[in-house]
Amino acid sequence: MGQTIKAITFDLWDTIVDDDSDESKRAAQGLRTKRAERRNLVYEALQSIQPIDEAAVNLAYDTAEAAFNIVWHDQHVTWTIPSRLDVVLKGLRRELPPEAYDQVVAGHESMEVDVEPDIIEGCVEALALLSKRYKLAIVSDAIVTPGRRLRDLLEKHNVKQYFSGFAFSDEVGRSKPDRSMFASAADQLGVEINQMVHIGDRDHNDIQGPHALDMKAVLFTATRDVDKHHTRADAICERYADLPGIIDQLAGV
Repeated sequence: MGQTIKAITFDLWDTIVDDDSDESKRAAQGLRTKRAERRNLVYEALQSIQPIDEAAVNLAYDTAEAAFNIVWHDQHVTWTIPSRLDVVLKGLRRELPPEAYDQVVAGHESMEVDVEPDIIEGCVEALALLSKRYKLAIVSDAIVTPGRRLRDLLEKHNVKQYFSGFAFSDEVGRSKPDRSMFASAADQLGVEINQMVHIGDRDHNDIQGPHALDMKAVLFTATRDVDKHHTRADAICERYADLPGIIDQLAGV
């Protein structure tokens, strides 16, 4: 018999939704890529107050983003959009009036909800089935879109109701693979950490983190399989149709 599994935690990006599947939708609507639009939001806000070199804005943004990635990966913290915007503005030695500042932040935070990425094929059906047998929670880093807007995204895809807990890094204060992310989910679900199995697409965040906490972990490769050949995951899931059987096997059902 396997260890008792009472709950399942899910990463969101490339596990629930197909990250960057919104880019083709943006292109079809004549919109910039998300990367370009984020930089443009800052540039246009500053340019409307006082002329500024667009290349300088892009460089400041790129530098802040590089710093964010190091802190996220190595220190397990995800800076909020206001924190990152502050870094950009300090680098440029510029300020924004409160209203313009808030508009730039809101533009970042709503981008992936206004034009939403696709939910991964089979996800709705698998969640509906698994939620009848296990408690479910989201454990996800909020890279750009904050947890409150990610809840809106889940609502738009009609899957939010299947989850009884939400551990988003901007709300927890730490990011995966930090213990506090999984502990938050366990507390919300009323289970022990090692009674949960985690599903996600990144070996560093979604497999090694749970394993360090005596959890089982499944590498999900439907849309991102970069880590497939160098993972110590307890199982690899290539499509949602196979997930219920994988969970039952790990649970010893």
